[in-house]
Amino acid sequence: MNKTQLINNLLETLETNLQTALDGAKRAHSTATDKANIAENKYDTFSLEAAYLAEGYANRSAEYKENIEQVKSLVARDFSDEDAIAVGALVKLIDENEKSLWVFIAPVSGGIKFDFEKRSILVITQLSPLGQQVMHKYVDDELEIVVDRKVKRYYVAEIA
Repeated sequence: MNKTQLINNLLETLETNLQTALDGAKRAHSTATDKANIAENKYDTFSLEAAYLAEGYANRSAEYKENIEQVKSLVARDFSDEDAIAVGALVKLIDENEKSLWVFIAPVSGGIKFDFEKRSILVITQLSPLGQQVMHKYVDDELEIVVDRKVKRYYVAEIA
């Protein structure tokens, strides 16, 4: 497995998300400042709402830029079955229904999904509920988390 390529795929996903947020901020700012959208009375808040939306997109863009820098500094380390799970590990979890879940432990960007080598990869951080349970585990360990008030059990099948 090429861990450098996996990190590059994550970076591509983050850069695409960044560009989407930048485009949204530009459109919302344009809408907010367009003379055709000047408020006609105190109840006409279209321009104000567009300004809030532009600010939200700008904040999201800044977050993506910061995440990109943190992921760029991530070392592409290969893990063996004898290693404990840590940031930078790609882990195959199997649930009680024999369904596989591939997770990549990253310092940021939890919740992002992308495809890599015909696998769907879910990015988690060590601070997420699943990340807290999986950190420092080994191949063949079991873990559980509570999702929607239901206990979900996983078995650590692989680490890379």
